[in-house]
Amino acid sequence: GKINVSYNCLDRHLTTWRKNKAALIWQGEPEEDSRTYTYVELHREVCKFANVLKRKGIRKGDRVCLYMPMIPEIAIAMLACTRIGAIHSIVFGGYSAESLRKRIKDSEAKMLITADGSLRKGKPMPLKGKADSVLGRCRSIKSVIVCKRANINVKMNKRRDYWWHEEMKDASPFCKAVEMDAEDPLFILYTSGTTGTPKGVLHTTGGYLVYVYQTTKWVFDLKDDDTYWCTADVGWITGHSYIVYGPLANGATSLMFE
Repeated sequence: GKINVSYNCLDRHLTTWRKNKAALIWQGEPEEDSRTYTYVELHREVCKFANVLKRKGIRKGDRVCLYMPMIPEIAIAMLACTRIGAIHSIVFGGYSAESLRKRIKDSEAKMLITADGSLRKGKPMPLKGKADSVLGRCRSIKSVIVCKRANINVKMNKRRDYWWHEEMKDASPFCKAVEMDAEDPLFILYTSGTTGTPKGVLHTTGGYLVYVYQTTKWVFDLKDDDTYWCTADVGWITGHSYIVYGPLANGATSLMFE
């Protein structure tokens, strides 16, 4: 049997009435700042970014590090990685630059996806600037994709750094999901490091998806007219499982709050 997580979270619903159902509702920190993606719209954005990843040389088995705020682009990047068989490693946006470096080095990530900054209690907090302070010691990183969120001025390395919105402009909205084996790696998530060196926990494709699908369905008793909110940050395993993969595999409407 072959499986793909992105296919199960998106494509599977496009042949049903759910294709025009809200998949992801995002509420930004400013009250007037919100976005809604239907399943067909989210599928389109994921396919486009999957093609951006491929254009930058990311292939099945490559590691991609995500150091981002709680914005829809982080979910899009996760699903795009799984679509082409790349292994994502999310580093919580509140972690230090040194914490980011350790995780990039250990996973030998080939790409970093980040943002100019994040909003915390109304204040812009730098992310790209923090990443830049350690990227010189991260030799595995070949390219950096930067999403514009906090309107912070950042330095862009012309040979390495690319703006998300510019790369997405001419990206094709069609990208076939790669066939994966059940035991193929899906993502790496690191422990906090409070007990020493952060340890990378590897989650594989088939077992993880079955688990989050079934626990989301049974524990939260989701119905088709429910709007479901998990308050975690996507940087934690709870956020991986119950903001993105579990709800979308069930065809639910997931709320993400910045």
